[in-house]
Amino acid sequence: MITQVKICGLTRPTDVQAALRHGADMLGFIVEAKSSRRLSVVEAARISRPAIGCAQRVAVTVNADEGLLERIASQMQPDFLQMHGDESPKWVRKAKALTGLPIIKAVAIRDRSDLGHIKAYEACADYILLDAKVPKGESQRGGHGLSFDWDLLRGFTCSTPLILAGGLNPQNIIAAKRTGIKFFDVSSGVEREPGVKDHEKIRAFMKAVHD
Repeated sequence: MITQVKICGLTRPTDVQAALRHGADMLGFIVEAKSSRRLSVVEAARISRPAIGCAQRVAVTVNADEGLLERIASQMQPDFLQMHGDESPKWVRKAKALTGLPIIKAVAIRDRSDLGHIKAYEACADYILLDAKVPKGESQRGGHGLSFDWDLLRGFTCSTPLILAGGLNPQNIIAAKRTGIKFFDVSSGVEREPGVKDHEKIRAFMKAVHD
């Protein structure tokens, strides 16, 4: 598997262009979920349009209902649907059938016992994204700049391709590569402020990934 990068939480056309210019493989747009990077379906469709044919577009959702999933599929027409909430394997399968889209399922990790939750999604998700658990009392999923202990992944195997997320930045990506995972998801680590990407940080991150 070649090394790949998803730049997530994009909200501005200029940042989409920077991500494409520096070679991102996937672009993530948070659609109608609680987040400082939240976009409507219409906004996500408009902002992501320049990436068609250049990078894969990911609609990031959190516990979305059928109506929202159908609007995303018909109006945005992304390449992937990311489910970043408490969605069960049964609901992942239903969403996949409803939208016809491949699924990235996020699983929150804090300690070794959380790795056991990954197995439940191996048969229904196309990718499994490993992210740090959010702080207690926080309802926003992801985008907190927090990492989990990557040493937990030593000896762990999964039949579904893994994406590593959570607190990645240009300074720690070299250590992240030692996990053996070849796909990385970055958001706050390449920002000046939530939803506003720093183009120099994007360049530095992509260079560090591929060096």
